[in-house]
Amino acid sequence: MKLIPVIMSGGAGSRLWPVSREQHPKPFIRLSDGKSMLQHAWLRGTAFSNVPEVITVTNRELFFKTEDDYQEINGKSGQLINNSYILEPFGRNTAPAVTAAALRVTEEHGEDALLLVLAADHLIADQAAFSHAVAQASDLASEGKLVTFGIQPEGPETGYGYIESEGNSVLRFVEKPTLEKAKSYVESGHYLWNSGMFCFSAGTLIKEMEKYASEILASTRTCLEQSKKAIGEGFTQIQLNAELFAKVPDDSIDYAVMEKSDNVAVVPCDIGWSDIGSWSALGDLTEVNEDGNRIDGEALLHQVTNCYIKSDKRVVGMVGVDNLIIVDTPDALLVADRDSSQNVKHLYAQLKVQGHDAYKFHNSVKRPWGSYTVLDNCKNFKIKRIEVKLGGILSLQLHKQRCEHWVVVNGEAKVTNDDQELFIKTNESTYIQAGHKHRLENVGKTVLVMIEVQTGDYLGEDDIIRFEDHYGRI
Repeated sequence: MKLIPVIMSGGAGSRLWPVSREQHPKPFIRLSDGKSMLQHAWLRGTAFSNVPEVITVTNRELFFKTEDDYQEINGKSGQLINNSYILEPFGRNTAPAVTAAALRVTEEHGEDALLLVLAADHLIADQAAFSHAVAQASDLASEGKLVTFGIQPEGPETGYGYIESEGNSVLRFVEKPTLEKAKSYVESGHYLWNSGMFCFSAGTLIKEMEKYASEILASTRTCLEQSKKAIGEGFTQIQLNAELFAKVPDDSIDYAVMEKSDNVAVVPCDIGWSDIGSWSALGDLTEVNEDGNRIDGEALLHQVTNCYIKSDKRVVGMVGVDNLIIVDTPDALLVADRDSSQNVKHLYAQLKVQGHDAYKFHNSVKRPWGSYTVLDNCKNFKIKRIEVKLGGILSLQLHKQRCEHWVVVNGEAKVTNDDQELFIKTNESTYIQAGHKHRLENVGKTVLVMIEVQTGDYLGEDDIIRFEDHYGRI
């Protein structure tokens, strides 16, 4: 029987700021092995022999980052896996996302095909135990059950929902408890953490949605039918219609179906699961030294204990401190008490209210054509380092409020500037006047590297009008 991994890749990961940003959320954080959480989820889902494709549900703005991550790992084991994408214009919780995936699987693979719903930002340490749990879940799902994975609790955690169970039978779902209730749940031995991972056949999920969440099912089906689709070799992309998607009720798959249905089973498992919900949890993945410190990067420490330090580029010096989290990025520094790591989300929220770029972007930003890095940003000018990959083409665009000066430092660029076309090579430059339609294209045989100096009274990224785009961003 076919097994279709459905990777849910959403959320801001606000508790992992400043590495996690709106345009670089938690699934894209790289771990010590060099792989992102998203890549780990994909590898986890494709480890089975009966997987014809992977469906990823994510925001349309993150499609190209997602595709880049998959291209790094797809085929490394000797087999290329087809990737399909359901692209949301904005978040709408998990019920619409899972329903859209089930409808897509029904259409392509039939009602009996199984969905294995995985979160892109969870980690599982024991792949063998996970594979065994999936085999159990697949058997139950083939019998027509909605199956959830319950994690054996490691302690009285208040950040997770719980499942009261007996064997594979679900007695009830429980909201995130108080500490006292969590302690009693763990001591009883009858409760599991709710992992947010599921397995069921496409037909069973649709049948249960019809019974308990018919409005979500109907509106999601209508949205899918009228959404833009692109199909290629080993590739399918569905861009959900924004107007119709906004009419789909916002609800989680837990509330919409799992907690209401009498057809639910659970697979208790001990798989080394973690949802990496804070810097304290992420820091625990780094090897600890004799002073209780965990260091990811380069640090000089004197009389420092029980700290987590992460810095990709700069040396961090610390003296006479205990129990701190230090996360250093090129444009933001986090200093927090380890015991307050969950509260980092409040800083993210403040930045978002202020409209500060640091909640949304890093200094280095990936684009489908390549990337750019902000080198300096002042009131009336901004300097960027732009890299355009082989064959990369920026959109035909104009800016109303800024002028741009381009200097090529490596490669060869084809530049469109209003009605003029010119070719610029290394050590040559050109100037784009505000209001001019322009486009940049890498026509050389190597990566195009360019220094861009923007000047003007407003230099925000939203000062852009696109007329044509090679990557469908219009």
